[in-house]
Amino acid sequence: MLDCMITSTILDNGVRVITEHVEHMHTVAIGIWVANGSRNESPECNGVAHFIEHLLFKGTGRRTARQISMELDSMGGILNAFTGHEYVCYYAKVLSKFLPRVTDLLSDIFLHSTFPADELERERKVILQEIKMRDDSPEEAIHDRFHQNFWSGHALGNSILGTEEIINGISRDAVVQYKQSRYRPDDIIVSAAGNVNHEELVALVAAEFSTLSSSWKPDGYGFRPKGGRRLNLCERDLEQTLICMGTRALQQDHPDRYAMHLLTTILGGGMSSRLFQEVREKKGLAYSVYSYVISHADSGALVVYSGTEQKHCREVIDIALTEMKRLKHEPVTQAELDSAREQLKGKLLMSLESSDSLMTRLAKNVIYLGHHQPIEKILEGFDAVTPQAVMDCAGVLFDGECLNLELMGKVGGLGLTVDSLQL
Repeated sequence: MLDCMITSTILDNGVRVITEHVEHMHTVAIGIWVANGSRNESPECNGVAHFIEHLLFKGTGRRTARQISMELDSMGGILNAFTGHEYVCYYAKVLSKFLPRVTDLLSDIFLHSTFPADELERERKVILQEIKMRDDSPEEAIHDRFHQNFWSGHALGNSILGTEEIINGISRDAVVQYKQSRYRPDDIIVSAAGNVNHEELVALVAAEFSTLSSSWKPDGYGFRPKGGRRLNLCERDLEQTLICMGTRALQQDHPDRYAMHLLTTILGGGMSSRLFQEVREKKGLAYSVYSYVISHADSGALVVYSGTEQKHCREVIDIALTEMKRLKHEPVTQAELDSAREQLKGKLLMSLESSDSLMTRLAKNVIYLGHHQPIEKILEGFDAVTPQAVMDCAGVLFDGECLNLELMGKVGGLGLTVDSLQL
């Protein structure tokens, strides 16, 4: 068996503790996850989930911000957090002997942060700088713009960081109220992987989390991207014209997700992919060209990215469209499929050597599947995909109804129209 011992416990109030014990590891990674993120925000509070993520490190009743940093450093560990559209995670990685200490530290931060007014104002400035930093990075900015425009009109299209106007207007009361209501026990997962004892961790978590409660109820999802092709142009003084072109993809738990990931890998998932070979190796039109999948609980997008000179922009777009069409109408070769399959399986198996990756996989399985998915099942899923299944998946995804093109750079005079984007 490839999986090590995985154990799950649900506390009386709904908080879930799930662990993967790996005897040979010296470390343990532990994360406190909240299974709602920026898509659960109201429009006037867009960015508050990410704001809270920053503020939880700024002091509790027992520890100042500096003491939090010093205590983590004294364990030789890593402490960080991240916010997504559908979750927030606070995590640490330390030597396994420090599990009680780091659990106490994370629990204190998560449950007892005091949101000092002066720290809130300082962190407000930090987040405004983070927004500016994103906007100053064209490649990061265009991916963010694609996401916002593809899911335009829905909370999934909101920026995780929020806007300058909203961040400037969020009050301390709004931050506190959001934290108290949205961090509800039913949405909290404590996941840990490495040399961890499950019963020990459950006892540590129960001592802190067992009295936690919230009456907030999330709205149901049930959202699908609107149909129709879109062309969005962003004029910027750049040396390259950046391209983000994407269409609908499958949600996280869709039964055809294995075929989709193999399709994406064949299209633009590595140096042997069709896009890399055609755009870079054969024609030298771009340094960077790749494809990737964004998957949410109920929808997704398959995206192609590249950066090229303006005069080559249309050619790169046409190559991408041509390769998408080929995948719809021509079965991939068995050799190409087998290569992509081994690439994905290799990445997955190599990730098992990291306690961070194991911890993340545990939590995301619960969030998106509702249960643990053994590695063997994933490998079987990839092994079962046939060339016909890849072509069938391409036929569903590359129907042209949701084709979105985002361009950034010197975009004037390109002569592109929505009707010119045909699959």
